[in-house]
Amino acid sequence: MDDDTPKRDDGTRQINHSDTDDVASTEDDSSSAASGGNTTSGEPVSGDAKSEEELDGEGSPTDENPATDDDEPVTAEDIDIRESIGPSGSTDGETDDDSSTDVSLDEVVLDDGGSDSRGLFDDLLSGEPIFENKEVLRPSYTPHELPHRTEQINQMATILVSALRGETPSNILIYGKTGTGKTASAKFVSQELESTSQKYDVPCEVEYINCEVTDTQYRVLAQLANKFIEKNFDVIENELDRLEDLRTRARDTPDLLADTSFDSLDGVEERIEQLETDCEEMETVPMTGWPTDRVYSTFFDAVDYNERVVVIMLDEIDKLVEKSGDDTLYNLSRMNSELSNSRISIMGISNDLKFTDFLDPRVKSSLGEEEIVFPPYDANQLRDILQHRADVAFKSGALTEDVIPLCAAFAAQEHGDARRALDLLRTAGELAERGQADTVEEAHVRQAQDKIELDRVVEVVRTLPTQSKIVLFAIILLEKNGVRNINTGEVFNIYKRLCEEIDADILTQRRVTDLISELDMLGIVNAVVVSKGRYGRTKEISLSVPIDETEAVLLSDSRLGDIENAQPFVQARFDN
Repeated sequence: MDDDTPKRDDGTRQINHSDTDDVASTEDDSSSAASGGNTTSGEPVSGDAKSEEELDGEGSPTDENPATDDDEPVTAEDIDIRESIGPSGSTDGETDDDSSTDVSLDEVVLDDGGSDSRGLFDDLLSGEPIFENKEVLRPSYTPHELPHRTEQINQMATILVSALRGETPSNILIYGKTGTGKTASAKFVSQELESTSQKYDVPCEVEYINCEVTDTQYRVLAQLANKFIEKNFDVIENELDRLEDLRTRARDTPDLLADTSFDSLDGVEERIEQLETDCEEMETVPMTGWPTDRVYSTFFDAVDYNERVVVIMLDEIDKLVEKSGDDTLYNLSRMNSELSNSRISIMGISNDLKFTDFLDPRVKSSLGEEEIVFPPYDANQLRDILQHRADVAFKSGALTEDVIPLCAAFAAQEHGDARRALDLLRTAGELAERGQADTVEEAHVRQAQDKIELDRVVEVVRTLPTQSKIVLFAIILLEKNGVRNINTGEVFNIYKRLCEEIDADILTQRRVTDLISELDMLGIVNAVVVSKGRYGRTKEISLSVPIDETEAVLLSDSRLGDIENAQPFVQARFDN
């Protein structure tokens, strides 16, 4: 018989509730006539009806009535799954070879809820960005202008201009508190020096080293040696290309050598061989493993290979002196008396105005030939700096009028730290952007102030030595248990129990008192000396930082994290 049931594109039938009822009644009548038996028993009829497995194997029905493009796929809402499919063998009657009345679960197309669901970052990207160029607000950025530092920049330029004349500039020491523009000004002058040297074809180079990272004599000399070896390779390669081209052309036209320093083609060959030998003999310095004198000799040969004036900028120079003494500065400051082709000048940058007090008198006299002091910024100067950067960093109209003055005021309280002001403004912008606000407002600045303060505490606590962490943990345990006006003896008693728990060395009470004073100096605790009359004087200690966040940072340390239950240690305060 003809099958007028519409089909989908894949050949399967579409079924609705009325179709299902009609088909079921028709099949019941035909199956009764064919079998002549009772169909009410629920048992499957034998007749010509095909089993479900046979129907599955026959594939799709024929295309006598192909489906149109307008046919929609059948969904779970269009049919009754239990009624249409049912258990295997529950439908009686004949089934033609070219049609199927059953629909399997595989043939049911379930709604997927649509394909335009929003992903994790879609909502975050939907808002308009506030920043135009966020990198302008980072400390690593060197601006084209440095407001309120013209005097110091001109002073540096006056000293370094002798390098452009091929002379040795005086050594410079730059002092100033954090965020007063020392490094930015020095880098600005260095960039100007190098660009001017290229304009006038004068070999002048500036090498920057951060001594907070590269803090030993070996590392400083190795880093400098490898930089100059790399530059020497480039010089040799360019010279070899020029000489090989000259050799090729001179073979055809010997008169070309008349305008050169070579008398013959053999001279060119000899120079090429010499350069190739120099290239083979240059060996980069590994970061560990060589004797220091060998590293120094390699650096000496590398820097003196070509004629050049070198300015070595040592940022955080006090960290180098603190870690490895003044041997590095002594060697660098005395090199000019031994160099043949090059000249070296040192530019040291320090936050510590008194670090030269610990230098050898000979080093101090040769190093501190010129001194430049960077005073802190006041609130008005910080406002100018922030406005200058904000014009580039933010989109037009992104800041309300009170944002920059408030950032400048907060930073002026921190000894005129421009770096702090820039961090504050950038963080406020990030908080506003995360909240999908249209503008940065005063509330964002205050939130940024709290966030930066917490981040600073976390960083300071995270980098504390293990013994200082144990002392701080003892103070936290006492405060969490309601102890007020904590004294040094109470801290020391719990400190001892904690050291025993994690198998750490136990310091003397006097040394623990010194560690408490260091924590006080860092602003983590507040330690006030009070008089107890005839019982002497003691320190009363209290925390100056958020207790929960600080404890979490301490417990992230693998050693302190081993203390599962420190509560019983508080009882130690009553032991004495």
